[in-house]
Amino acid sequence: MKRIAFACEEDKGLESEMSMHFGRCPYYIMVEVEGTDVQKVEAVANPFFNGHVPGAVPEFIKNQNVNVMVAGGMGPKAIDLFQGFGIEVATGVAGRVGNVLQAYLDGKVSGTASCGHDHAH
Repeated sequence: MKRIAFACEEDKGLESEMSMHFGRCPYYIMVEVEGTDVQKVEAVANPFFNGHVPGAVPEFIKNQNVNVMVAGGMGPKAIDLFQGFGIEVATGVAGRVGNVLQAYLDGKVSGTASCGHDHAH
């Protein structure tokens, strides 16, 4: 069983739109998969959405028993924290969670891309 967290702009399960920044998104859609079969989908509100604290979100995600974090963008400090927790990171994606999930399961989504935002991380 693998638990994958997707940084999202909305709480619509697999129809949710991906967020371009993992720490400033309002929701995480958590998807549990066994092989390529979806077992469970749930939305978890980001407790740091209105008060981003660098380093707090990776700890929060770790405590959700997540194996993989998928987001549009992420800074290098957060990537290092996730990797230190043994959590795989995939960035540089956009679209609906269901489509990104399928691309991930097909091996088409992996690795990290630079955040590209003007704010500090």
